[in-house]
Amino acid sequence: MTSSIQSSGTFNLGSFTVRRLGYGAMQLAGKGVFGPPRDRAEAIAVLREAVESGINHIDTSDFYGPNVTNQIIREALHPYKDDLVIVTKVGATRGPEGSWDPAFSKEALTKAIHDNLTNLGLDSIAVVNLRAMFDIHGPAEGSLEEPLTVLAEMQQQGFIRHIGLSNVTAKQVADGRTITDIVCVQNQYNLAHREDDALIDQLAREGMAYVPFFPLGGFSPLQSSTLSDVAMRLGKTPMQVALAWLLKRSPNILLIPGTSSRGHLRENCAAADVMLSDDVMRELEGIAAAA
Repeated sequence: MTSSIQSSGTFNLGSFTVRRLGYGAMQLAGKGVFGPPRDRAEAIAVLREAVESGINHIDTSDFYGPNVTNQIIREALHPYKDDLVIVTKVGATRGPEGSWDPAFSKEALTKAIHDNLTNLGLDSIAVVNLRAMFDIHGPAEGSLEEPLTVLAEMQQQGFIRHIGLSNVTAKQVADGRTITDIVCVQNQYNLAHREDDALIDQLAREGMAYVPFFPLGGFSPLQSSTLSDVAMRLGKTPMQVALAWLLKRSPNILLIPGTSSRGHLRENCAAADVMLSDDVMRELEGIAAAA
């Protein structure tokens, strides 16, 4: 499996170099990303196998669970390998019934950073993404100046190495870069949802990482059918084809597919070895236009 991960290539995430195929820990929490996992032992095994396979970029957040995924990561992997880059998110909290609530105040952000540090067993976090919560379903305009200023102050204090943005518009990225250095953008993007095409190309020119989430999220039945047909012809799974397309789409794209199963982890890792011809790429490009 190591060869699969290595064939995905590498890209810089701030001062760190990571393999382009990473791992997202969100699915390690319970249903609805809330509460404990159904099988904690399997969750630990997935994380250990991911790192053993060569993955050195793990995406998480203390509001997954809450606290659950970070505590599992610490149990499974601490003390961490020297090259392991753990990226977390702040800007939200979970309500008692699992709601996703904005948490942008200085007090909330400071608590979130320290909770992440404690639950992960770290003195400093490699990358902290500020998730915009003006609309939990997608990017929406609004000022990020105050929360970014708080994170920049905590960066100066040594609690954070780098800062990124999540669920944001191109304007928020540009505005954010006037406040502090931004090393990555994490938004929904896949074969069916291509709103960030121009932003990805711009970030690539500037050497900044783009981290798409939900590689199969929001597909219409027709779009899913088209992807499944291509995957069947190639003898691959739809997820493998979708991930392979993202890897070929732009060199600055870093993948963080999540799973709570070692079997699915192996399938996702194998996507790095899927070669897509120019003809197949053109066919896949048409999925976004399908109704």
